[in-house]
Amino acid sequence: MESFSLTFITLRQSFVFNPLLSTFNQSGDRVYEMTELQIIIVVLAVCQFLFEYYLKVLNEGHVSNLIDKQPENSKSLMDQETWQKASNYSLSKSKFSRIQEIFGFIVFFPIFLYILPKVFEIWPVTKIDSIWWASFVATALLNVLQIPGLFFDWYNQFTLEEKFGFNKSTKKLWVTDKIKGTILGFGLSYLLLALLIWMYRTISEASPQYWWVAAFVVFFAIQLLLMVLYPKLILPLFNKLTPLEDGELKDRLMALSDKTGFQANTIEVIDGSKRSGHSNAYFTGFGRFRRIVLYDTLIEQMSIEEIEAVLAHEVGHYKMGHIPKRLVMSFVMGLAGFGLMGYLLQSEWFFVGIGLDAALTSSFSPLIIGLSLTLGFFTYWLTPVSNLFSRKHEFEADNFAKEAVGGFEPLVSALRKLYVENLSHPLPHPLLVKFHYSHPTLLEREDSMKKGTV
Repeated sequence: MESFSLTFITLRQSFVFNPLLSTFNQSGDRVYEMTELQIIIVVLAVCQFLFEYYLKVLNEGHVSNLIDKQPENSKSLMDQETWQKASNYSLSKSKFSRIQEIFGFIVFFPIFLYILPKVFEIWPVTKIDSIWWASFVATALLNVLQIPGLFFDWYNQFTLEEKFGFNKSTKKLWVTDKIKGTILGFGLSYLLLALLIWMYRTISEASPQYWWVAAFVVFFAIQLLLMVLYPKLILPLFNKLTPLEDGELKDRLMALSDKTGFQANTIEVIDGSKRSGHSNAYFTGFGRFRRIVLYDTLIEQMSIEEIEAVLAHEVGHYKMGHIPKRLVMSFVMGLAGFGLMGYLLQSEWFFVGIGLDAALTSSFSPLIIGLSLTLGFFTYWLTPVSNLFSRKHEFEADNFAKEAVGGFEPLVSALRKLYVENLSHPLPHPLLVKFHYSHPTLLEREDSMKKGTV
């Protein structure tokens, strides 16, 4: 639904409330008619919105029904007061998300049906225009379409998260983060899109059918490079990373790292507490560039044994081959995406189908914007499949951690603390879990570790 939250522009009501019909002027002449492709995309947008709305309402009803009737299997996790607070936090987040989606759903129609064609009518960026200009138009438009998200982010940070005690950020820090992120995102997007357009124009002269294969290989290599550079060059722009102090915790974690064959070069602490009360742990990079990162909030909230178990879980992802598997999946999906892009770039029916002039065929700028607005409506329905594999990996990493630390108790205790400290609801509706959850619920993970099943 990210493509929904784009921009707010007041346009003719016919585009919002009557999108499947032609529109007429006062004399009765037809002035606009949707193409078949536009109708298909609008129908998919409506289906996604209705299903997503249904999931949230279903889960909200489920959580509301349990507020005053806490199930027995959750009472050892949370007392009644915490249970009600976690339930209210879940409901507040869900209702806020629904407002975002309603807003995005409404503005999608004028953006897709009017703004997109109008922009490229005013600035018809064709395949013969300057590479830098073509990249600038697409990058600038994508950034403009993200402006409304700033208002929702602000509300989420300083109202919703503040209400439940999680916001630790100042308004100045929030603004600084957004400025840095916008500049960095614009710069990277601008340069990468310019590179892609250049590769297309250069390589397609020699291989018009398969230029996208070479382009994908280069961009996949850039993706791997960014995985290495991110913790060294980008992350320090937003957070301070410091080596974990010498002591029992560091000794235990390094011993666990050596024991499991992870061989991390360093363990670092990130100052997550200056923005949020939420906690986490992860490792970043790969090969000899990998490093373990702990949130300072995690260190404050957990015992050494619990942190050790959390780290063992993260190491489990590495040792169970989840990272290479995800990279392979990313490679396959990326290759398919570039193949689709190569095909659509030469397809006049696609450009005309989304309301653009046929002369724009083979132009990257309108293609990128068109795919950004529409591709998510097709891939959305693959979400449960992706999350199914992700949950399986979490079960496997849990059981690896159980073996690595000599029992399931430390990890169960750590997960319980994470749930309580983050006010995560332990009993969401099963349908929501199957469709959207990349992690199993706490009770599912406990049951799996106790039974030794995956």
